[in-house]
Amino acid sequence: MTDPFGTAALRESVLGSWRSSPTRLREDTNAEEDLVLGGYRDRLLIELAQNAADAAGTGGVLRVSLVDGELRVANTGEPLTRQGVEALASLRASAKQHGVGRFGVGFAAVLTVTDAPRIVSTSGGVAFDAERTRREAASDRVPVLRLPWPTDETPPDGFATEVRLPLRDTVDLDVFRGQAVDILLSLDALTRIEIDGDVWWRDGAGIHGPDGVTQWVVVRDHGELPPDPGLGAEARLQWTVCWALRMDGGPLLRDTDVLHAPTPTDERLSLPARLIASLPVEPSRRRVRPGVATDQVLAAAARAYPRLLDQLEPGDRPKVVPLPRFPLSEVDEKLRDGVLKQLRVTPWLPSALDDKPLTPAEARLLPVPSAELAESVAPYVPGLVRAEFVDHVAALAALDVVQLRLSDVIDALTGITRPPAEWRVLYEALGKIVDNDPSAADDLGALPVPLADGRTVPGPRGVLIADLDLSSMDNVHVVHPDAVHPLLERLGAQHGGAEELLAGMASEVEHSIEDAESGLDTSALANTVLRLVTEAGIRPGDEPWLGALALRDTDGDPRRADELALPGTKFLTVLAEDSPVGVLAEDIAAQWSPHVLAAVGVLDRFTVVVDEAPTGPDHDLADETDWWDDQPEPPARLEAVRDLDLVADDAWPAAIRLLASEPDTWRVMRSGYTAWWIAHHALLAGEPPAHWRLPDARELTGLYDVAPADLEPHLQELMGVRAELSVESTEDAEDLLDRLSDPARTLTRGMIRRAYTALADAVRDDVVDPADLDPPPEVRTTEGEVTDNAAVLDVPWLAPVTDGYVAIDADLAVPLAELLDIPVASEAAPTGPDSTGEPVRWADLGAVVDVCDLIGIPVPPGGSVVHDGLTVGGRRVPWWVAGETVHCEDSSPGLGRALAWVTDRWADRHLLTALLEDPENHDA
Repeated sequence: MTDPFGTAALRESVLGSWRSSPTRLREDTNAEEDLVLGGYRDRLLIELAQNAADAAGTGGVLRVSLVDGELRVANTGEPLTRQGVEALASLRASAKQHGVGRFGVGFAAVLTVTDAPRIVSTSGGVAFDAERTRREAASDRVPVLRLPWPTDETPPDGFATEVRLPLRDTVDLDVFRGQAVDILLSLDALTRIEIDGDVWWRDGAGIHGPDGVTQWVVVRDHGELPPDPGLGAEARLQWTVCWALRMDGGPLLRDTDVLHAPTPTDERLSLPARLIASLPVEPSRRRVRPGVATDQVLAAAARAYPRLLDQLEPGDRPKVVPLPRFPLSEVDEKLRDGVLKQLRVTPWLPSALDDKPLTPAEARLLPVPSAELAESVAPYVPGLVRAEFVDHVAALAALDVVQLRLSDVIDALTGITRPPAEWRVLYEALGKIVDNDPSAADDLGALPVPLADGRTVPGPRGVLIADLDLSSMDNVHVVHPDAVHPLLERLGAQHGGAEELLAGMASEVEHSIEDAESGLDTSALANTVLRLVTEAGIRPGDEPWLGALALRDTDGDPRRADELALPGTKFLTVLAEDSPVGVLAEDIAAQWSPHVLAAVGVLDRFTVVVDEAPTGPDHDLADETDWWDDQPEPPARLEAVRDLDLVADDAWPAAIRLLASEPDTWRVMRSGYTAWWIAHHALLAGEPPAHWRLPDARELTGLYDVAPADLEPHLQELMGVRAELSVESTEDAEDLLDRLSDPARTLTRGMIRRAYTALADAVRDDVVDPADLDPPPEVRTTEGEVTDNAAVLDVPWLAPVTDGYVAIDADLAVPLAELLDIPVASEAAPTGPDSTGEPVRWADLGAVVDVCDLIGIPVPPGGSVVHDGLTVGGRRVPWWVAGETVHCEDSSPGLGRALAWVTDRWADRHLLTALLEDPENHDA
């Protein structure tokens, strides 16, 4: 018999070591028993399959059969080698070539069913036999796999090697059948297993077996554990791990399973995939044996798990992430912790931007599963994963993947620039989200909005959606047409036309001068504002704030619009040389209509300010506060001409004609502030209008001169040139008193009396308060004398005895005396006549009776004291009243005045005197 593997030398070497050291025999025997009873019990098929896989390389076939009481396991691939036999007989190391041992210590599993295993191969065969070894060693306790003998047997056709195991007891092949799928899963080198006529094989479609085809996703790894002291310094245990996930259109997840090592154990697992691993187990084969080897294999299994995800469709990957739950065993806890740790740091989540794998640590998850939203924001949200992964938020939360809020997404978009159409795509995606969940709108307050002028602003509130063509417009606070979407309105944007767009530019207009002076080009803003004013039909005065718009003057300098006038306008001709009003640049004036320019405050005429509900003098009108305070009550509505203070002193006639030529200013200038200001500040020939009289106001001759202005009388009157004698203010009173006391003026008695009457009426009616003006140092008497020694004649009989008096109606004497600060005549008058006279009844005076009859009045009762010559204080007087007694001289003038007084017909005193003198006068 040939001995191709040199078994004789191997036996001699082993026997020599036993003879020289009996202890070595016991060690070898104990080590083999430990393997059989511990680590490799119930591992027979998997260990033989592992050897077959090592031999096969790829595409290996394993056949299991029972022949004549022998369990025979044949495999394809490489035949048995001398190194393999040495490994079998050493129990120390495997004859590994590329990382996986072949016929190493794992072969000891055969001793669980036989005492005389044989290995036959196309290269030769070896046999082991416990009985022969006991004879050779002269010992009852011997290891079986230390002494090999050659055998001439050959394997069946088509196979390279076959292990033949004479059975001590029967073997249940159903147990092997139950392990077939797991073996094909865990050993990639094997593609076919045959067990007593039943066949399992693996191809691209899955694993085929007697029950049909199953699809699996499989990840395998292998390696070698550190030396096991129990097996000797040279011994190495090989480990393999296999994660297997059954598929049926997607992963079929396991809720619970047990660890396969590789046969099922009692170690319960809660991971979605099955783990088949060569773990050390306790002799019972139900529990994993704790220790370094177990920890290393479990760690390797955890490291391999992410590769399982790589083989799945991206959308299926989160399904195999272990969800948070209580571990089902200590092994389960270690595996779950290790798997989650590896999944956190392994790139496997596809980026929404380019599908590049991301680690959960760097990944960011949208708050909603919107592919449109993900596509729109992915370039600007680092680490954003594909939108469908939102459906697996629980799994990703277990890996600490950050789930964004919509507000976080919006924050990431703040400050970026992108085409308006891309913003609209974003709005479309967000709009669908808000439709499904209206509360999502709360997170969109700062949503960037592109404007038509190229800017991007945070938040739709306050922006406008234009209802007009925005071409050629800049600086408009309006959504770019390509970005308009209903979502913006839902978030606060408003539809608006030119008027609304214009209102949104108020702040820019307000700061336009400041911007222009700092070097910014505000011409685009000006063009846009003027275009919107045109579109909106804004009228002059409608929007006073537009006056702040920066426009160029003829020198190219920026000026407020309301500080500029149209070139060539008549308005410029009435302004003072030092007027702050500039002239608008010719090109701007040529580009826009005068009406549009006037609407932004450019002046081509006087401007009317309108306030429907004024609250105070805050309209930037000259001396407005003085006018306001001068009113008996605040005006309910204000309508006034502005810029009157800019008129040159000598240009008022032309200014008045200009005001009168425009319907708006003509209406306003006749009342309110405008009339007040003109009356107080306008000038004609260097004097206020009230300084002059109209040509037809002849009753004022002497007091006032005719206005020397080439201005129509009705316009003079409108300015305040006097048409009649009136005292309407303290200033009027002061001016009239000055004129009355001017000795250069020649005044009639009637003019003097009318002037004093007007003054006294103003005091009596509280138009003028004497305390508000200084009394004149001199007054003009009724006789026309200007003196500082005069009195107001309060009763008519005192005139002959009063030096320098001012005659006036008795009821006005006291107010006038108070105004002039002079006494009334009665305060210094003599007490009575110098003579006693003769009392005479009126009825006894025939002439009196006839006059009363002529004019139709009754003869008064009582009578008067008649004097031949009546004097008072040595002065001749025609009549006198002393208390209740009337005195008169015996003359027509004396009797006539006395009769007029007692009959209360003082105005008829001259008539009565004439009738007493000549009754015939009545007929005349």
